[in-house]
Amino acid sequence: MAKLILLSTTSFVLRTFLRLGIPGLFLMSALDSSFLVLPFGNDLLLIALVSSNRESLIWIAYVLVSAAGSLLGVFVVDLLMRKAGEKGLERFVKPKRLERIKKKLENKLGITVFAATIVPPPFPFTPVIMTASALQCSRQKLFAAVFVGRLLRYTAEAILALYFGRQVIAYFNSDVVSYFVYGLIGLAIVLSTLSLLRWFKRS
Repeated sequence: MAKLILLSTTSFVLRTFLRLGIPGLFLMSALDSSFLVLPFGNDLLLIALVSSNRESLIWIAYVLVSAAGSLLGVFVVDLLMRKAGEKGLERFVKPKRLERIKKKLENKLGITVFAATIVPPPFPFTPVIMTASALQCSRQKLFAAVFVGRLLRYTAEAILALYFGRQVIAYFNSDVVSYFVYGLIGLAIVLSTLSLLRWFKRS
């Protein structure tokens, strides 16, 4: 029964974002770059939309919207963490990870943030953004690195979807991939709920 409910819920969420098109992509991208946990959610949605519209140049809009949405999500994180400061940061990022990220940011802010935007999970994207903001790093450099990194990542994914669109659609229609996507969304819902609860509790 629980499995049936989870599959129904995740299927509804996926179809809803797909039907929304560009607004759905923007919203998913913003959520993915904020405090919520949506592993590969925006990437899969982008690939699905591009694969379904391979005959037009709308894929460029998909890429730009994804990058802009990601920037909005980062802005929300940045706004809150700059107020929380380094003391507030210690409540959300483990000490060992925090020290490693701080050392990288002190010497190579742009490169570290840029790499975090390109490398997929489990690379700690949100902890990097949270740390950079809490340490009052340059907001201009932070946003520039995020936007450029996301733009390159989403462009690469869109180009792959354009060239392998038919295969991608076939894979998406298969039961194995469908259950995999449903599993990711289900996991995202659970982890995002826990993340928000932890945020409100520690705030």
